[in-house]
Amino acid sequence: MLHMKKITTVFFIIILLLACIPKQTSGIGVSAQTAILIDQESGRVLYEKKAHQKMRIASITKIMTAILAVESGKLNEMVTVSERALQAEGSSVYLQKGEKIKLEDLVYGLMLRSGNDAAVAIAEHVGGSLEGFVIMMNQKAEEIGMTNTVFANPHGLDDHENHYSTAHDMAILTKYAMQNETYQKISGTETHRAPNPNEKWDRVWHNKNKLLTTLYEYSTGGKTGYTVRAKRTLVSTASKDGFNTIVVTLNDPDDWKDHMNLHNFAFNNYELVKLKNEGTLEGIEHEFYKKNVFIDRNVLYPLSKEEQEKVKIDISLQKPKKDWEDVKKVPNVVGEMSIKIDEKSIANIPIYFENGNVEKPKGSFWDMFRNIFFASVGVKRYG
Repeated sequence: MLHMKKITTVFFIIILLLACIPKQTSGIGVSAQTAILIDQESGRVLYEKKAHQKMRIASITKIMTAILAVESGKLNEMVTVSERALQAEGSSVYLQKGEKIKLEDLVYGLMLRSGNDAAVAIAEHVGGSLEGFVIMMNQKAEEIGMTNTVFANPHGLDDHENHYSTAHDMAILTKYAMQNETYQKISGTETHRAPNPNEKWDRVWHNKNKLLTTLYEYSTGGKTGYTVRAKRTLVSTASKDGFNTIVVTLNDPDDWKDHMNLHNFAFNNYELVKLKNEGTLEGIEHEFYKKNVFIDRNVLYPLSKEEQEKVKIDISLQKPKKDWEDVKKVPNVVGEMSIKIDEKSIANIPIYFENGNVEKPKGSFWDMFRNIFFASVGVKRYG
């Protein structure tokens, strides 16, 4: 009897210990200190681990440097390399003092070979000075919603204490940058040739991103990074059947594997679903809005099979005002489309009014609409 009591007690203790083990709701894990996986189209977070923790980011800093250079409109300009650019420590594309090199080539050297000398040369040309460019970096970060980021240099070296970001913020930056076709092209380039001013042969730069060059068939680009204090940092983008994903890991000793696993997790468990087509909204029944309201983009969202059965679309439109009899006075945005799963809002899309297409109503405006517009437009269900 005593023996049975001991067995029962041990069994009870084991059950308690098992209950205390944290559950991994996603079914996946990473070696990184912090990480995030998002859908590139919508920004939906599909996996995260301490994604808002402020961290050193090393050379993935150069994503911001690259997109600012691309957006400057100066890619065809020639840059004169300064002494200060040559003083940058670490990885280099071996620029020479006083040489003239196209800004576009510098951006390729920045992204493919992580040239710190290229980063400084870009900063001085685009920002007028390195310090001026850092101001631009932080202004852009604020503009696109990187709320936990401070940039102190264009390359990510550990020469400033006040230089940090988060996995979440770097995903926001990458999502923003990937909307630019020129940045996409540079980020996804495996090899680039650039003129060498003092030699008969060209410089040939091969991308350091092994996901792109050898390891992962769905890779579309990204940026590697490493410093002694930041350890390994990595941003990668991938695409499968039109579904585009972004992964960021910070301080990750096994980043290549983690990135492939995270991208595959998205591709295996989610489908990019088109919930609404760009253009005129169908099914709007009242005369004033009928065939005259639209959305300006396709609504695409990654959903699991289970979630696809639970999606609901709510459409709300403003009550018309008396002076809207003159359709030129109707505001551009007249409502909102809300996408929900289990009553949780996942996206809100503005609804626009096509002023030029509305026919002037016959008779009194308020005679026509007083009975039907004292409430917003009703709810439509997707599916």
